[in-house]
Amino acid sequence: MTTVLAETPQRILGASLAGAGVGILGGLIGLGGAEFRLPLLIGLFGFIALHAVILNKAMSLIVVTSALFFRMGSVPAQEIAANWPSIVNLLGGSLMGAWFGAGWATKLSNRRLYQVISVMLLAIAAVLLFAHGVHSDGALLHGPAQVVAGLLAGFVIGVVAAVMGVAGGELLIPTLILLFGANIKLAGSLSVAISLPTMVVGFIRFSRDSAFVVLRGNRRFVLAMALGSIAGAAAGGQLLGVVPSAVLLPVLAAILFVSAVKVWRHT
Repeated sequence: MTTVLAETPQRILGASLAGAGVGILGGLIGLGGAEFRLPLLIGLFGFIALHAVILNKAMSLIVVTSALFFRMGSVPAQEIAANWPSIVNLLGGSLMGAWFGAGWATKLSNRRLYQVISVMLLAIAAVLLFAHGVHSDGALLHGPAQVVAGLLAGFVIGVVAAVMGVAGGELLIPTLILLFGANIKLAGSLSVAISLPTMVVGFIRFSRDSAFVVLRGNRRFVLAMALGSIAGAAAGGQLLGVVPSAVLLPVLAAILFVSAVKVWRHT
């Protein structure tokens, strides 16, 4: 069964406004906000779990692609390219994880997928509280140990990104800082460079499932929400630092916790 709901002007406007709100939240913490968008697609707009994930993935692709261009001014392409070993290391795991995660998601029942999404939302809430804003004086590991850890971390991140339709920046950024010793500014750009191909692989895997047709019936909705998310992320980025992290992160984590509970109740 494919979720195709009437794309009324009110629904399209709602998608745009909801996307803007999500973008602002994401912009405030330097992320795309897809982890906040997914519960809205399920709870507010009435999409079933798998269709919500696929729609979220499509919007995340649009938002992350735009973010890659926006960040070029602060972190030059040459600097990103100079860190190709870190990118290749994490991509080696995340591409496999994205393919596996997308295939796994299409095989789960809606009830089980709601449960998995709820647990992942809680995990991301914990990352926001305890790992966002981490600092490192250098790479945690070196040599073969770093490569193995990077592949494993990348695989887990790829699975999460595929199952939830997110870019995975909330997990990639702390990994890049702690495991590879990147500074926060560089880690943000590297995470975008890793997220984009990871999401494309997950997207290709989802395209093999019949549920993928949900995009055709909701394309105006997807575009409206994605554009709202981009505008909101830009606005949120301008507000960065206005709200102290000590206040902001617990509030956002609480939002994810409430969202996780509401998604679980769909089971």
